[in-house]
Amino acid sequence: MCHGGPVQTAVSLPDDWPAHPDTSLALNRMGSFDWDLITGFMHMDAPALDVFDTDPEEYDGRPESLAGRVPADESVRLDALVSSALKSGDPTYGAYFRIRCRDGRLRWTHTQGRVLRDAAGRPYRIIGIVRDATEELSHSAERLGLEEERRRQTSVVESTTAALAHARTVRDVINALSDSHGLERLGSMGMVMGLVEAGRIHLVAEGPEGSFVPGTRWTRVDENYPMSEVVRSLQPRFIDSEEEFANHYPGLWSRITDMRISAAAYLPLIAQARPIGAIGLLYQDKDGFTQEERNLLVALGSSIAQSLQRAMLLEQEHDIAEGLQQAMLPRRIPAVPGAQIAVRYRSAGMGRDIGGDWYDVIPLPGGRVGAVIGDVQGHDTHAAAVMGQLRIVLRAYAAEGHSPATVMARASVFLHELDTDRFATCTYAEADLTTGVLQLVRAGHLDPLVRARGGDCRRLLVEGGMPLGLSAEFGRLEYPVTTVELDHGETLLLCTDGLVEHPGADLDDGVRHLASLVAGGPGDLQHLADRLIEVVDEQGGDDDMALLLLRRHVEDAPRTGGRLRQHVAQGDPEALVAARHMIGAAVRAWGARERADEIELVADELIVNALMHTDGPAVVTLRVLAGHDHRLRVEVEDRSSALPRRREAGGTGVSGRGLMLVDRLAEVWGVEPRGSGKCVWCEFDLT
Repeated sequence: MCHGGPVQTAVSLPDDWPAHPDTSLALNRMGSFDWDLITGFMHMDAPALDVFDTDPEEYDGRPESLAGRVPADESVRLDALVSSALKSGDPTYGAYFRIRCRDGRLRWTHTQGRVLRDAAGRPYRIIGIVRDATEELSHSAERLGLEEERRRQTSVVESTTAALAHARTVRDVINALSDSHGLERLGSMGMVMGLVEAGRIHLVAEGPEGSFVPGTRWTRVDENYPMSEVVRSLQPRFIDSEEEFANHYPGLWSRITDMRISAAAYLPLIAQARPIGAIGLLYQDKDGFTQEERNLLVALGSSIAQSLQRAMLLEQEHDIAEGLQQAMLPRRIPAVPGAQIAVRYRSAGMGRDIGGDWYDVIPLPGGRVGAVIGDVQGHDTHAAAVMGQLRIVLRAYAAEGHSPATVMARASVFLHELDTDRFATCTYAEADLTTGVLQLVRAGHLDPLVRARGGDCRRLLVEGGMPLGLSAEFGRLEYPVTTVELDHGETLLLCTDGLVEHPGADLDDGVRHLASLVAGGPGDLQHLADRLIEVVDEQGGDDDMALLLLRRHVEDAPRTGGRLRQHVAQGDPEALVAARHMIGAAVRAWGARERADEIELVADELIVNALMHTDGPAVVTLRVLAGHDHRLRVEVEDRSSALPRRREAGGTGVSGRGLMLVDRLAEVWGVEPRGSGKCVWCEFDLT
């Protein structure tokens, strides 16, 4: 507590803190305070706390503890006064303000403060007094009350207008007006609002809880209701008494009599010379409206109408943009044998903010599937339009049979040549569901996550290239391919940054948080996707987001008869590594795990020979031969017609051992001419 002596704290306070007030202050119903601006602590003696109708045990030594005693508008005025004194160099300040007592009454208080500054002129401390000014102001209470009421109402209009400036939806407008403090400062006990739609008035805010009148959700403009009247006449309607309400609107009054409404103000909401709706403010214990109050409420109605029209236009634009984006996204996700897939998309939550986030699932030949997640720069309809074109292009390149790196490079060139200044981030994953081999390419996008069957979740580090569009602009179209195996029951997670970015949080922290949610989430894929979106919504995420989950399910995987075909380009070490990885995974998937290392080694030797001794790519094919002997055949094709020959490497030779290795490990091998080139093959017994 901070009422009887110095605060017990580890921070450094002045040696003479708090200042000892003159005993004559208490005799004059004054209290003192000593506010250390460095630490933020403010000592208040017992008379000062009594002025604020606050018990000593309720005060913790900081000014914020008194916030409940000072009305919001008074607090804003006091803060501005003190800030002005501190910035301008004034040595003193003084102000009359009101406090709210425990019983709800408002009473006048006066404060004076002296600002202490250091040698450089920087303020570090304020010493002052507070006193009850009720008796002092009693003789001029009526005059001061009128002036204060004028200031209060002007402040209400200004603060409400400021709040409406941030409204981007009709619900935002209603929430800004329905705020309890705002209604309290207006003196209103409730608000109703209706929007003009197709010649009728649609009630969108229905007043205090329990006040809704059945049958008034939709009313005609020509009916005898106050809102209908102001929409027809384009003039405000002020109702000064219960009798006036009952006489002019008997049908409505008979249904709201128990609300004890003594006055009401109905205002037309006019934008561009036409009515878009009406608002009604309801009052209890109010005896009519002064001319000044009427003027202020009319001004408030004009501000509300402008904000409402802007919000309605933004909502229309948002609906159009969201419809465009939904049309660009896949209408359905194809069933893919060997995989369980869940996708989710959620648009941004405010105004017209709609982005270029997208997902796609592309069935490919040979038991493979492509999975895409991406995000076009920007939040507008143009971003959504670019996204649609980019999605189609990626799908086309993948379906043509290009490697993942080529798919990404060509998409980047397409975006660069498009008439746009937008770029896009993207991750493309191609999964062979028979073998579990997963090839990933990343263009400036987030790393994927992989959830194991047991629930553990890890971040998959994928070496990436530049975002699409930028890589073509700067001539850096190389996209390295990361190859891993996706085991049975493991789940690949691809998402856009709306799922991991939170205000004030680091992106890596967001990814770690997402990984923990995935690990602790439900096992069912659809339920897991729903839960991840729900958590982001609960945390107040307002960016658009896309999510794709792909789980490998071996029992449903296609039976290809054991066949794998892979292109390996010259000068592409990543392709060679990927081919090795896929060969080993395929052999293990076909039940020959004990010979996987031998087959992978022999295939690697044949591929390297083709790349070293020819001027073109190598094409490797693995297939299980039909027949009772259960053999696996490896074929490597190249463009050269020159036949390989086995030779002795010698004791110090660094080459010449490749075919010797093939001869020792394979059951049989040979060479066949193939059009403009040849095929070197070998077979392994898998029985």
